Amino acid sequence: MSSAVAGQSTLSFSELGVPADLCAVLADRGITTPTPIQTATLPDSLAGRDVLGRGRTGSGKTYAFLLPLVARLVASGRQARPTAPRALILAPTRELVGQIQEALEPLAATAGLSTRTVFGGVGQNPQVQGLRRGVDIVIACPGRLEDLIGQGHCTLGSIETTVLDEADHMADLGFLPAVRRLLDQTPRNGQRLLFSATLDKAIDVLVKRFLSSPVTHEADSAQSPVAAMDHHVLHLDREHRVPVLVDLTSAPGRTVVFTRTKHGAKALTRQLNKNGVPTVELHGNLSQNARTRNMDAFHSGKATTLVATDIAARGIHVDDVALVVHADPPVEHKAYLHRSGRTARAGAAGTVITLMTDEQVRDVRDLTRAAGIKPTTTRINGAAHPVLVQLAPGDRVTVPGGLVVEAPAPAQGGGRPNGGDGSGARSGGGRNRSRRGRGGQGSRGTGGASGQAKGSAGSASGGKPGGKPGGKPGGSANGSGNGGGSRRRSGAGAKGGQSRPGSGTHSAASFSSGRR
Repeated sequence: MSSAVAGQSTLSFSELGVPADLCAVLADRGITTPTPIQTATLPDSLAGRDVLGRGRTGSGKTYAFLLPLVARLVASGRQARPTAPRALILAPTRELVGQIQEALEPLAATAGLSTRTVFGGVGQNPQVQGLRRGVDIVIACPGRLEDLIGQGHCTLGSIETTVLDEADHMADLGFLPAVRRLLDQTPRNGQRLLFSATLDKAIDVLVKRFLSSPVTHEADSAQSPVAAMDHHVLHLDREHRVPVLVDLTSAPGRTVVFTRTKHGAKALTRQLNKNGVPTVELHGNLSQNARTRNMDAFHSGKATTLVATDIAARGIHVDDVALVVHADPPVEHKAYLHRSGRTARAGAAGTVITLMTDEQVRDVRDLTRAAGIKPTTTRINGAAHPVLVQLAPGDRVTVPGGLVVEAPAPAQGGGRPNGGDGSGARSGGGRNRSRRGRGGQGSRGTGGASGQAKGSAGSASGGKPGGKPGGKPGGSANGSGNGGGSRRRSGAGAKGGQSRPGSGTHSAASFSSGRR
């Protein structure tokens, strides 16, 4: 196995061997200069070699494998047969599968290739019908794909190229047995491309078993943080965490906040909405429809804040995320780097903030050291500290009630529970009736999205919520705020009628417990 570390290059996509029609598709999307990982891997992958590529999140790995995959399928000239796809891309989460599909669609359309996504949490019939018609490229989560293979709807004996994206994440989530079973079903003489943000022993198992004389390309240091990313630690008391989060997330721009658990993500989403910050959640207890609605709301700007567990740390790309906040510091440094990679993408600048209480000082120190960063640490006492305006500049704007819950149609059908992709989501959620609140209107929805807050900008710990938190997890917060427009305050310490978040210990601790 040969290895190389990528350096700077002035070569164009065309000079690297990418066909002209695919270069034109990239140019139409404003992509004209290859990233280091693309420059390093494209000559070998286009030539048909097995490639092991490592680059940090946001480094351009998706096009590094999509371009050679499409080019080589076109060059082989074979036709897709029913239930026998020609190429397979495996990814760990439904959201990542969707994003790969979005990047692939214009390339495949230009090349005359068909594609099909396969993942759990939704009904399998459209996936089955697509496979029966014959498809060139399948982008799949391992669990649902194994289900369909077991039911006789798909075979992997005609696969020409196999791609493993976010291979280290699949190892973390326990997908390795399923991945091994799937790769065992692909032809041994097929091309295999494995891309990962980190390389470890778990990845070595796959490399030794399935890659033939691979060339390894590393585009940057395994612990290399983004140059345009500023890292900060805010040392605060536990009761100040929610007020500080409300202040940071009510600043202009998109913010992603990470919690350790699914329960914590749901609780914090409810608290931020109650305090006027339009917020949606993303975690494994949501149905696929809810996850899609919430991500659409965040992409469109209806929600300015996304609260997520580590399910969103890898592969989720949202443009213009200015701020990432670790409300709960992650357990290990790889998760820190992947979480932080939601900002400062494609050359843009970004800020990463970790909230740290007294009992977390040693853990955060060890975490940042392992991640290879030297953050700026500031001791603050509540949401009036001037450093908050420096880290998240601009007027603070709140919308009474946050993001009002709409009433989506109940989910119909939906395949096996848990969907086989490790997220634990069912396709239908428990029903929930939310009460009418003063700051906006309640609604009847499917799932456990937070009810409408009572009062437009109530305390984080005080005040009675206007809506019940809901039955089973599985719903979403979606739609626009309703009830009196927005309130604006300049800077972190301004008054002007804005209700200050409370400081009860219950709300401050509530997003740090439960299951991830």
